[in-house]
Amino acid sequence: MSLGLGILGCGSVFAGPYGGMIERLRDRVHVAAVYDVDERKRRGAAAHYDVDPELAGPGAVIEDDGVDLVLVLTSMNEHGPLAREGLEAGKHVLVEKPLATSLEEAAELVASARRGPGLLVCAPHIVLSPTFRAVHEAVRGGAVGRLLTARARYGWAGPWWGEWFYRPGGGSLFDLGVYNVTSLCALLGPARRVTAMVGTAIPERVVNGRRIRVEADDNAHVLLDFGDSRFAVVTTGFTLQKYRSPAIEVYGDEGTIQLLGDDWAPDGWELWRNDEGAWYVHPESDPQWQWTDGLRHLVDCVEAGRPTVTRPEHAYHALEIMLAAQAAGRDGAARTIESGFPELVYGETRAEAEAAHRAHDRRVHHGL
Repeated sequence: MSLGLGILGCGSVFAGPYGGMIERLRDRVHVAAVYDVDERKRRGAAAHYDVDPELAGPGAVIEDDGVDLVLVLTSMNEHGPLAREGLEAGKHVLVEKPLATSLEEAAELVASARRGPGLLVCAPHIVLSPTFRAVHEAVRGGAVGRLLTARARYGWAGPWWGEWFYRPGGGSLFDLGVYNVTSLCALLGPARRVTAMVGTAIPERVVNGRRIRVEADDNAHVLLDFGDSRFAVVTTGFTLQKYRSPAIEVYGDEGTIQLLGDDWAPDGWELWRNDEGAWYVHPESDPQWQWTDGLRHLVDCVEAGRPTVTRPEHAYHALEIMLAAQAAGRDGAARTIESGFPELVYGETRAEAEAAHRAHDRRVHHGL
């Protein structure tokens, strides 16, 4: 039976990347309802999918009887409230990154996901790529020994089509740094402490042909403390024109792992082992992998009745880190990170996944 999709936000992220994934899943999903505040975008999407262009707002999409799964692809400040509304209506939800722009909203969203029948998948979906999974398995298998330090990087010159990227609730950390923060924590575990340099390096930008004042961060270096003197750094911003270096480097006491390309667009990986004195190059195994793969994963999990690999708690942890980094950028003080998240469990049976997540919930409940 085909799952009905309700689309909230019909801009470039939907029209291109998610539209392509929907086409790849066309035998398993169909678009049942759409809404965008921009009438032109809404009517264009409605005409393309032959659905009603006159729905009154997001609530009409969420409450539509034909909608099983809601995609929240709006600007960032709307993510948390809309995703929670979808879950509280009993729908499955995919929300683009970040899951919310405040910890209060994010906490409510995670709580709604725990209470309700619907599954919640939060972008970014990078941990689902075959390359990231291979790197994760190598790290967890001890390929480079005990992890000591790491580096991650993602950035570009910045958007020219949406002012909200540069308004409060936007910024380079929420739009770009979230990928690297998510990746590093998936490999090294929950961070314990954060400090950062975060600011606005380019105070004015031209967006849609109009000069605007930038009100959000566009340049950041974030230092993560994972405990036991294990550190990592994220370099991100709308300030990087081009680069030719690995997205992620993880250094252990027995070797090094490098994820090539970007973590959202991997290009294989490399492994150095001290005892062998050589690099092992692993070419990209799935060049067609798309960063919208979270939708396929959510559909898989709905159909199979099993938990997702990506967990809302992981997205919450990344948000806590980014908010702490922004605060540290203002006053220079390090922040303690309170949250945690369950270990990634790949290729699990339903029973194994549920047991792993119950164990995590017990640890959180008991403050461990």
